[in-house]
Amino acid sequence: MQYASLLVAIAALLLITGCQSSDPAPANEPAQTNETGDKTVNPAQPTHIGTETPPQPRVYRKPSDEELRRRLTELQYRVTQQSATERAFANEFWNEKRHGLYVDIVSGEPLFSSLDKYDSGCGWPSFTKPLEDTEIMELDDRSHGMLRTEVRSKHADSHLGHVFNDGPRDKGGLRYCINSAALRFIPVEELEKEGYGEFVKLFTDAGVYKAGKSMTREAIILAGGCFWGMEELLRGIDGVLETEVGYCGGTTENATYEQVKKGTTGHAESVRIVFDPAKVSLETLLTDWYFRMHDPTTVNRQGNDRGTQYRSAIFYTSDEQKQVAWKAREAAGKSGRWKSPIVTEITPAGKFWPAEDYHQDYLQKNPNGYTCHWMRD
Repeated sequence: MQYASLLVAIAALLLITGCQSSDPAPANEPAQTNETGDKTVNPAQPTHIGTETPPQPRVYRKPSDEELRRRLTELQYRVTQQSATERAFANEFWNEKRHGLYVDIVSGEPLFSSLDKYDSGCGWPSFTKPLEDTEIMELDDRSHGMLRTEVRSKHADSHLGHVFNDGPRDKGGLRYCINSAALRFIPVEELEKEGYGEFVKLFTDAGVYKAGKSMTREAIILAGGCFWGMEELLRGIDGVLETEVGYCGGTTENATYEQVKKGTTGHAESVRIVFDPAKVSLETLLTDWYFRMHDPTTVNRQGNDRGTQYRSAIFYTSDEQKQVAWKAREAAGKSGRWKSPIVTEITPAGKFWPAEDYHQDYLQKNPNGYTCHWMRD
């Protein structure tokens, strides 16, 4: 019995010693060296280098129907969940020209970039392609007695719109016609704050954004006859970010079309242009576009439109703009394009009163509407 007890004790002692010898080295034990003197990794330490936690992939999900009804507007819900279509030219992003990202209003998953957005004239946001590595589902849609290709987001299964094969040929020939109500727009300046910082590089590489700095924006007000035709030509210039028609140069407060059309308020039908001078300079805007799209030699008249409200005028907002305007006017006079003297008025910009909604983007809403503007050679 004593011999057996001794054997059990020895076995227990050996077992304890073996367990202790197999325990991992302390976490702060210095790295060992091998036979050649090179350092080896302490097996107790993590095998990754550095202490930062690798970024976790963003998770996109579709909220419950109850949450969607609480969070979305009625239109956003009907579009994304019931495949409704919003009105053309009466939606949030059809004429959005700022750079940034368009994400699913339901899940936040990135869908499109402003770099692939273009003016198709259809009245809805149009893109030549989705973001790279973005999966968008395509389904046959026979709901209106025709075969169309519906597009839906992958993670939230939101109805987005349709894709057609009438897009720009040099960009692949596709037109993704998307409802604004299915989208949330995040300007490039806010991508980092909103958690989409990895997409900033798209815009810096394209040369439209310098990291940490907002894009340059400048505004000027131009008049040259009926503002419908003026706006239609100006809005298509690369570098023009926003256009808005209205009334400038007069004294009447809160000017309206009914007042201005009488020619007694001193206002001119005008277009307020916001542009990126890094892409199109004011001198180019005036010389290559403004002084070619209307006749700057007629006093208080443009085509069949007569009255002070149809005069040619540049309403500047700084001394620098004033100097550029006079330089462009002089260049137009020497261009040989006009046989009579230039009469364009160059004056400080006063209060600009936006015109009524039906005047805004008029020729987009009414493609065959009246215009007396065209580009002269």
